[in-house]
Amino acid sequence: MLKRKQSSRVEAQPVTDFGPDESLSDNADILWINKPWVHSLLRICAIISVISVCMNTPKTFEHYPPLQYVTFALDTLLMFLYTAEMIAKMHIRGIVKGDSSYVKDRWCVFDGFMVFCLWVSLVLQVFEIAEIVDQMSPWGMLRIPRPLIMIRAFRIYFRFELPRTRITNILKRSGEQIWSVSIFLLFFLLLYGILGVQMFGTFTYHCVTDDTQPGNVTWNNLAIPDTHCSRELEEGYQCPPGFKCMDLEDLGLSRQELGYSGFNEIGTSIFTVYEAASQEGWVFLMYRAIDSFPRWRSYFYFITLIFFLAWLVKNVFIAVIIETFAEIRVQFQQMWGSRSSTTSTATTQKMMRSSVFHMFILSMVAVDVIVAASNYYKGENFKRQYDEFYLAEVAFTVLFDLEALLKIWCLGFTGYISSSLHKFELLLVIGTTLHIYPDLYHSQFTYFQVLRVVRLIKISPALEDFVYKIFGPGKKLGSLVVFTASLLIVMSAISLQMFCFVEELDRFTTFPRAFMSMFQILTQEGWVDVMDQTLNAVGHMWAPVVAIYFILYHLFATLILLSLFVAVILDNLELDEDLKKLKQLKQSEANADTKEKLPLRLRIFEKFPNRPQMVKISKLPSDFTVPKIRESFMKQFIDRQQQDTSCLLRRLPSASSSSCDHSKRSAIEENKYIDQKLRKSVFSIRARNLLEKETAINKILRACTRQRMLSGSFEGQPAKERSILSVQHHIRQERRSLRHGSNSQRISRGKSLETLTQDHSNTVRYRNAQREDSEIKMIQEKKEQAEMKRKVQEEELRENHPYFDKPLFIVGREHRFRNFCRVVVRARFNASKTDPVTGAVKNTKYHQLYDLLGLVTYLDWVMIIVTICSCISMMFESPFRRVMHAPTLQIAEYVFVIFMSIELNLKIMADGLFFTPTAVIRDFGGVMDIFIYLVSLIFLCWMPQNVPAKSGAQLLMVLRCLRPLRIFKLVPQMRKVVRELFSGFKEIFLVSILLLTLMLVFASFGVQLFAGKLAKCNDPHIISREDCHGIFRINVSVSKNLNLKLRPGEKKPGFWVPRVWANPRNFNFDNVGNAMLALFEVLSLKGWVEVRDVIIHRVGPIHGIYIHVFVFLGCMIGLTLFVGVVIANFNENKGTALLTVDQRRWEDLKSRLKIAQPLHLPPRPDNDGFRARMYDITQHPFFKRTIAVLVLAQSVLLSVKWDAADPVTVPLATMSVVFTFIFVLEVTMKIIAMSPSGFWQSRRNRYDLLVTSLGVIWVILHFALLNAYTYMMGACVIVFRFFSICGKHVTLKMLLLTVVVSMYKSFFIIVGMFLLLLCYAFAGVVLFGTVKYGENINRHANFSSAGKAITVLFRIVTGEDWNKIMHDCMVQPPFCTPDNSTYWKTDCGNYAGALMYFCSFYVIIAYIMLNLLVAIIVENFSLFYSTEEDQLLSYNDLRHFQIIWNMVDDKREGVIPTFRVKFLLRLLRGRLEVDLDKDKLLFKHMCYEMERLHNGGDVTFHDVLSMLSYRSVDIRKSLQLEELLAREQLEYTIEEEVAKQTIRMWLKKCLKRIRAKQQQSCSIIHSLRESQQQELSRFLNPPSIETTQPSEDMNAINQDNSAQPETSSQQQLLSPTLSDRGGYRQDSADAGKPQRKFGQWRLPSAPKPISHSVSSVNLRFGGRSTMKSVVCKINPMSDAASCGSEVKKWWTRQLTVESDESGEDLLDI
Repeated sequence: MLKRKQSSRVEAQPVTDFGPDESLSDNADILWINKPWVHSLLRICAIISVISVCMNTPKTFEHYPPLQYVTFALDTLLMFLYTAEMIAKMHIRGIVKGDSSYVKDRWCVFDGFMVFCLWVSLVLQVFEIAEIVDQMSPWGMLRIPRPLIMIRAFRIYFRFELPRTRITNILKRSGEQIWSVSIFLLFFLLLYGILGVQMFGTFTYHCVTDDTQPGNVTWNNLAIPDTHCSRELEEGYQCPPGFKCMDLEDLGLSRQELGYSGFNEIGTSIFTVYEAASQEGWVFLMYRAIDSFPRWRSYFYFITLIFFLAWLVKNVFIAVIIETFAEIRVQFQQMWGSRSSTTSTATTQKMMRSSVFHMFILSMVAVDVIVAASNYYKGENFKRQYDEFYLAEVAFTVLFDLEALLKIWCLGFTGYISSSLHKFELLLVIGTTLHIYPDLYHSQFTYFQVLRVVRLIKISPALEDFVYKIFGPGKKLGSLVVFTASLLIVMSAISLQMFCFVEELDRFTTFPRAFMSMFQILTQEGWVDVMDQTLNAVGHMWAPVVAIYFILYHLFATLILLSLFVAVILDNLELDEDLKKLKQLKQSEANADTKEKLPLRLRIFEKFPNRPQMVKISKLPSDFTVPKIRESFMKQFIDRQQQDTSCLLRRLPSASSSSCDHSKRSAIEENKYIDQKLRKSVFSIRARNLLEKETAINKILRACTRQRMLSGSFEGQPAKERSILSVQHHIRQERRSLRHGSNSQRISRGKSLETLTQDHSNTVRYRNAQREDSEIKMIQEKKEQAEMKRKVQEEELRENHPYFDKPLFIVGREHRFRNFCRVVVRARFNASKTDPVTGAVKNTKYHQLYDLLGLVTYLDWVMIIVTICSCISMMFESPFRRVMHAPTLQIAEYVFVIFMSIELNLKIMADGLFFTPTAVIRDFGGVMDIFIYLVSLIFLCWMPQNVPAKSGAQLLMVLRCLRPLRIFKLVPQMRKVVRELFSGFKEIFLVSILLLTLMLVFASFGVQLFAGKLAKCNDPHIISREDCHGIFRINVSVSKNLNLKLRPGEKKPGFWVPRVWANPRNFNFDNVGNAMLALFEVLSLKGWVEVRDVIIHRVGPIHGIYIHVFVFLGCMIGLTLFVGVVIANFNENKGTALLTVDQRRWEDLKSRLKIAQPLHLPPRPDNDGFRARMYDITQHPFFKRTIAVLVLAQSVLLSVKWDAADPVTVPLATMSVVFTFIFVLEVTMKIIAMSPSGFWQSRRNRYDLLVTSLGVIWVILHFALLNAYTYMMGACVIVFRFFSICGKHVTLKMLLLTVVVSMYKSFFIIVGMFLLLLCYAFAGVVLFGTVKYGENINRHANFSSAGKAITVLFRIVTGEDWNKIMHDCMVQPPFCTPDNSTYWKTDCGNYAGALMYFCSFYVIIAYIMLNLLVAIIVENFSLFYSTEEDQLLSYNDLRHFQIIWNMVDDKREGVIPTFRVKFLLRLLRGRLEVDLDKDKLLFKHMCYEMERLHNGGDVTFHDVLSMLSYRSVDIRKSLQLEELLAREQLEYTIEEEVAKQTIRMWLKKCLKRIRAKQQQSCSIIHSLRESQQQELSRFLNPPSIETTQPSEDMNAINQDNSAQPETSSQQQLLSPTLSDRGGYRQDSADAGKPQRKFGQWRLPSAPKPISHSVSSVNLRFGGRSTMKSVVCKINPMSDAASCGSEVKKWWTRQLTVESDESGEDLLDI
């Protein structure tokens, strides 16, 4: 998500000042107020004021009485200073009047309020000194606002290089997001609160002694430990004999005594759910629920609560903070400074430049670290001051002092201190020199000695660069650390003044204790104990307010503040935008530069001489000797016919490359070599043809573009905002025209100079893009060449070495048995999604099931099932039911080994074992398979009857527990999870080294300061070791939840134990190893409170700083480093780490479009009848909000548990019935408005109908039965109804989609976590199945069975006291009973095994796997919760498309025919509009892309949406390299095909016009012939009329054609003459061209002419009309035969004359 933000620095931005306006107007009276030193003094006074209020507590004054007067004097001085400042500002600004008056400035109002609080505090302190007011009175709460004056010390830095509006928008947006996520968190809290109330209720039933009397419950009446029980005999825990299950509330205990955790009502339930969601104390709540209610109910509730609330919902806060921080991080670069880099200072001395010198110094540092780490506790009587470690420290200190002096002499003091690294070295030199002074040895100066280990970072350049990347610039993390420290101080001071007067509460008596308590809440370790103790102390009345206070602080500190550290780490790991493109090219080049050499296991054949397989030709004449010929050469001729047939089959349309199935792969591989030759030749021919076509089509496109630009066809049109489709289309057209070398001079003719300059810059830019394309193509060519070389090498080895590619060097390459094994191994389900003939996508109903079946081969599916069954069988194993002694469990073992033997034999025979290209052992997965098989086979053959502890047989049983890891190898997606885990191993390893370095520093310091000092007598009353003997009575902790008070004379339960002088049970600092283990536990934030308390109590309060500093560094920086590195590696593995802003937006858009769905809302009825009015009502926002409020109101009815015995349940159920009828009315109205079919289209409506139907059924059953089951059903219906709230709120819907998609994408990660959990659970049963109960190993948490082990490991994943469980599993004699014969007879643990087992599990699961979930949530949050400016297609665009699709898809099937896409595109408006007048070519391209997608088949909603998304972005900026090349090739193909179609359609139109003219000409000629025949008949049979007038038709034609000159009726010519201008066709367009005229022919004249008119004919050729009037003069006295022959000759000449029309209108007669 960090990649989505803009990273280009905005230059010359005005500084936005959110600090106070301290530049006041100049006035002679108050010049001092404008002095800079005054401002600095007032800031220092603010810090002094906080210090004063931190000392102002009753307990502090009790320990140090003079401090009361010191604080009074300081407060008086501060009061006068701040009051004088306030008066001066009021005098300058004015109090009320004026725009900048005092009360109108927010900072002035804040300052005035602080002065008022200071006055109140001073007056209160006067009363306290005068003893008018008691110091322990609640009046001290008036000092609560005083610590806020700390803001004055830092508000001067509230200046940012961004416009104020930008800062305001960022803060507003981030505030809205945090508020939305808080509402989302509240939704889940309310949901699980309601579920907790209805599923559990109260936890008040406990096991008490039989003699317990009501109102007299004491500690001695409870079981040890206190145990909850169940009223029902068939569920929960049943009390042992001598105890009974009683309700303590009925026995007289108050709510405060019972504790505030539970599910009594909705308020307490939400409080308890939040505690559990913090993963602190949740497991003890689950154990209480298990004892009180059915086991399944507790597991389901708490495990889902942890998964959703703790792992998914709360991590959304991290996504919000990262989103906000990424938006403003670039603008803060100048304030934070640039990133640090390693600097090397040139020296003048050769020795200083020598690498030998540097390595010598670093080696001495390493030796010093080893010596310091070797220190250990030697006993109290040993003299520590002058031992060998002290002498070694003196020697090393002198050596490093000489090194510093040498560097100063070489570089000069100024040059030496110019480097930050030299400053650090000088500080170490001064500190360690003071440290070797005997009186300061083993003091706080030991820090300087152990900090030398930091210098070892320079040994590894990778580690050095990583450190500089993480911690540079220092101002960024430094500012955040200062902010965190200030927040802790302020909140500690506020809490101090809030609770310092509360009796029986010692956590807030002084500032150090308050600071430790608030810091403890920040780290979440034991924060529930802090809150519970405070709640019990303040009483029942103020408990809700105090709980809200602590929850808000915990929410801010753990979810927002820690997320800021993650955001800073991710920002430091982020690359600059300028480097991302370069990194992409480099990464592509690195991927393309694959290994040209074969693996070493195959290259070993090259060491042997070539021995190709030879054959001898037989059945030939033996006149001469025929040598042996290579077998491969002969196969070329033998198999040619088969190869030709396969090539022909491949050329058929049905044999497309995309639809080849697995059954044909073997035949293709057999003819692989010759097929490559054929493909190369065909490819070269196709490439040349493709190049010619591309050149031709580019010429056409450039000509069309140039003609459009020169013609200015778009000028004169009204200005209109162009859609993004049009803009991107014209950008691509211009880019292609420039890229293909169009003549810029010809295009730019007539343009201005600025336009020419812009065109030139565009040309240069596009040529650079063309250069990038050539680089990408060159990288692809490199990759192809490398692959080709590998194939050639493999073919040469196959040719020259007969044992190559032979499994086990026995089975032949083409042996039938091997081919059979290949078929079996590679057979898989292949449901073709496309039609093999048309290529259209088949809409199969069970396509998801088909995809799942085709995920792996049939053989792998069988092995997956067998492995799962074997794991289920292992679940039933335990130390008391072992596989060696249980024949039923041995069956599954035999089945697994037999099936795996068959599988491996088939795969080895098909692919080979090791020395074949596709060998079984070719990667780590194959090695793991063989290892698991050998372990299982050895165990099955051995089957040891007695397995001693810590023996080889037990190790074999532990290795057998790795069997579930086979799933990782069999499922491809699981292998991807493994790659994601191990691909970032380098960065995780570097982080581990940094944390180990931090632990080593503090461990060495702890050994030198605390070695031997933590041991103490277990009797707290004994101080010296000499008195620590005998026995004493120790009290037993009965319960952590109950708050019973001891009555007079009553003692807590206890027993007598011997006094022992020993270290704490779980940790010590006697040597570096134990100190490292203790600090590793502290680093996980578990057990550090115990370490702190022990150090403070046994060494001194000042040493508490040690553990607080380590926890702060480890928690705030160390653990967040793991989160940041895992997220960064996840992004890098998914390819998003190097994405630019546009590329990241494009990936988000594609993911968002995948989950977009068509609207399932039917259109509004056309008429204004009853249905239309109902439609308007149901779609009105007020109606929807009312329904949402009613849903919430019904959910409130579940605030108390519905119990059949409770009288309150009946009225609540009755009210729920009323709500149910209201929801029935709602559903009825929607069905009427939308019609039943339209209502059923929406999934939300279906869900509402289902819930409403269940509600109606519940109402019927409720009034019929009225028992506990109907009440439970009614509560379930209300809970189901509560889920519909998410669909009615946009923000909740988006965030819920984030969680749902995160679950979907993290499915295989969760499965991987479960498989690891299963492996560790099986191993835990073998190692710790019989360990005796201890502090945390008990009847709930143990490893006696695989099921219980899984629950314990799930508890460890959340970090709940995992270190205490580890120490319980380390128990050794004499605290346990060993047995050397079998491990299941001993109750001892395994120290080394427990150490490796628990530490490795916690690191892998908690530090790596869980952080992958965080990475997925962060990624998906950017998907659904980005702003409009971050989106390429906004939500409005998508909504508009959904509406248009809903109009076109009338059947609501999500699929439309291809021809309807045209109508859909024409209906689009706004940013997706396609203007047919301007972008007709784009419209054609889009339509054709949809046609070719499924070969004319139906297209889906996502097909059209994907096409629009590609067309709406700049693919050069948004797409990655490979996708960009594929898309450009696709668009070029589309343009080429559209151009072909355009030309084809144009030719068809021309042919159609020609055919039309032919038909018209034929009809005209036919009519002329008929008319001529009539004239001939009249000529042969002359009428009595001498002359005729022109016909009416002729007159009408002459009138219509006004341009035709009028023809005289007296004209008696048969054909037009020169004097008859109407017979000639004059066209201005043909002026200057040679005109072809009709010939002039005359019939023979007669002595007595008779004029006879022949009707004119209107000829039309190509839309042109010509009026030709023909007048005949006929001689009736001529011979009839001669006249007939003359007429025939004349018509023949007329019909053979060429027309004067253009070539396109010629008639083919």
